[in-house]
Formats: sequence, C-alpha cells, structure tokens
Amino acid sequence: MMDMLIIGAGPIGLACGIAAKEAGLNYRIIDKGTLVNSIYHYPLNMTFFSTSDRLEIGGLPFISQNPKPTRAEALEYYRRVAQHHQLKLHLYEGVESVNRFAENYFSIHTTKASYTARNIVIATGFYDAPYLLNIPGETLDKVRHYYTEPHPYFNMDIAIVGAANSAVDAALETYRKGAKHVRMIIREKEIGQNVKYWARPDIINRIHEGSIQAYFESELKEITASSIRIQTPTETLEIPNDYVLAMTGYQPNFALLESLGVAFQDDPFRTPVYNKETMEANQPGVYLAGVVCGGLKTNKWFIENSREHATLIVKGITSKG
Repeated sequence: MMDMLIIGAGPIGLACGIAAKEAGLNYRIIDKGTLVNSIYHYPLNMTFFSTSDRLEIGGLPFISQNPKPTRAEALEYYRRVAQHHQLKLHLYEGVESVNRFAENYFSIHTTKASYTARNIVIATGFYDAPYLLNIPGETLDKVRHYYTEPHPYFNMDIAIVGAANSAVDAALETYRKGAKHVRMIIREKEIGQNVKYWARPDIINRIHEGSIQAYFESELKEITASSIRIQTPTETLEIPNDYVLAMTGYQPNFALLESLGVAFQDDPFRTPVYNKETMEANQPGVYLAGVVCGGLKTNKWFIENSREHATLIVKGITSKG
C-alpha cells in the first residue's frame, strides 16, 4: 500500500512527488495526459508571466534564454526535473474512481490498474475542463476551446471569444500570421486588466487602428457552419465565419472532489474547504495542492505561490505517524 497517491503530474504534482520521495514515503503520480499536460496544451509560442526562478521545483535551477521563459523551455525543464528525481510517474492513466475503505485507506481504479493508498493528493489543476458557451452550434468542428498555433487559421475568418491572456495571444498571433479577419467578442467594456503587461497595449492599439475588430459588451449567441450571430448593445449581427476560438476559461475537476466528499465554502467560487497549515480537506487523508484550492477563482494560485503546498502536505502526512 502506498503512503500517498498524487493525481496530477503538473508542476505542483511533481513537487508533491519530490517532497514525498525526500521524506521516504511510498508514492505514485498519476495523470490522464502527458507530463505537465496543461503546459503542453498552451499555445506553442506562449511566454510565461513569471520569471524562470519562480517556476523552479525540486531544487533544480531553471535557466531561460529570455527574461520570461517560453512553453518549450518549461517543457524541457520539467522533463529534466522528472528525470533528475526519478519520479514514479504513471502517464496517460486516467482515474476512474476513488473509494474509501475501512476509514484509513483509499482504493483507486484507473484506466490501467488498481491501487491502494493511505492518502490522496488532488493536484489536477483546471485546464482540462473548459467553460462551455452553451449556445447552438458549439459542438461544430469549427469551434475550438484550446488554441495552439496560428497556422491553421491562415486566410480564415475567425472569431475569438474572451479578453484574457489566452484570447489576446490568439488574436495577436492569428492576425500577424495571415488570418483574413480577426474579430473579438468580449462581454466586458475593455480588455482584461490582468492581461500580460507587454501584450495589453499591443492588442489595444491593434483594435484602435482597426486591424482587429472588437465587439465589447457583446455575446456570441449562435454558431453555424458559415457564420456567427453576435448580440451587441445596440443590434444583432450575423457575420461570416470559418472558426471560433472560445477562450472562455477553464474550471477544476469538481466531480472528483465531490466523489471524495470534499466540502465547499459558501462563496461564488466553490472554494474547497481545507486546512491551510496541512492542505488537508474536510475528509481525512484527502489533500489539495495547487490551483484546485481556489475553486473557480483560477487566478488565485499559480506555480510560484503554491509550490509550498507540497511541503505542507508531506509534513501533514508524516506528522500523523
């Protein structure tokens, strides 16, 4: 039986594995995707907001060639971390169920095997579950909830829903790589204040000059094979369209938390209940790590401010004896 099963092989899940190994605990790290799956699905040319030193885990230096590290550099770094610490990884292995038995251990069934563990660490992040628009046509093949690179949209008429970092990156890249028309559909009155400081003036200037068209205080109402319908403050517009990039944000795996009996605070963000000193949820033996701790407030926890969760969790587990 394992001391600790970690669900999620992102940076914080890896940090938990490193802390467990250093404490002499028997552990495994399971992920339904690849190593640091969320970072892998970032846009190919993405640049981090943080400097490389704030993304470091496991005592390994992260050397970047740029002031802010890129997606490719981060993937290389976390591969090196996993290899250096010889972490026990089970990738492309999705968790199907977790059940508690005898009040002191868990039975975990995955797509490949079954395990038992005294403690469960949920480090699943939030990037695998996009917010849906819930409008007619959203299931069409032309609708994408993830953006990777601009090339497929060359000479295409595209609409981008959202005004945060992912939407801004997609708009600027597709515009500069030859998209026929780039239109942004934004519920708010302006581009998000939390957009990366070097990208926000760029997108604002492109909108002001008319290179990228923005519909503020507007909503996408319907998607068809050849067009979209937008509701603006003053009218309903039907516009030709080839692709829709719905950069509407993502949410944690609430189903997994609920299946384990994790309680939530009485707030709009569905913030899970946990002990801030040990990261243990209201259910004994269930620990939370990383962005999942913020519920729907996915901009509260990042790699740099949740790396310490790994140390707190392992200390909490080892203190039980």
